Amino acid sequence: MNSLARICWITAPLYALAGMSYGIRMAISGDFTLAPAHAHLNLLGWVSIALYGTFYTLMPSASTSMLAKTQVALAEIGVIVLTPGIAFAILDRGEALAATGSIIVIVSMLLFAIVVVRATATRPSAASGSAHIGPGAVPSE
Repeated sequence: MNSLARICWITAPLYALAGMSYGIRMAISGDFTLAPAHAHLNLLGWVSIALYGTFYTLMPSASTSMLAKTQVALAEIGVIVLTPGIAFAILDRGEALAATGSIIVIVSMLLFAIVVVRATATRPSAASGSAHIGPGAVPSE
């Protein structure tokens, strides 16, 4: 397994454990005020990071670029900044951290989209030449 995928596969379950633990704490206390922070931790920390790990596991060549490494670093930083930022915003302690985390997360997703497009771009191979495959044709591999 490549190191970028490994980072994702190690941190995603840690975020899941943190999110689940906080969910249990909210349930026990009956106070769900910070449920949006909990939800973002689970969605961005567990789900998104795990999906990044899945992609980089399935497409290991995509994980070698500086763009991919930057994308994962920003995703990890974004989770760590956004989650408490949402809590602070809910508790009226300011929205700057939530705004900063949101920007980091969206830039990370934009970079991921670029990585995916580049990694999955179809390039004509020398063996296929310039053959055109029309409707109903079955491509040979």
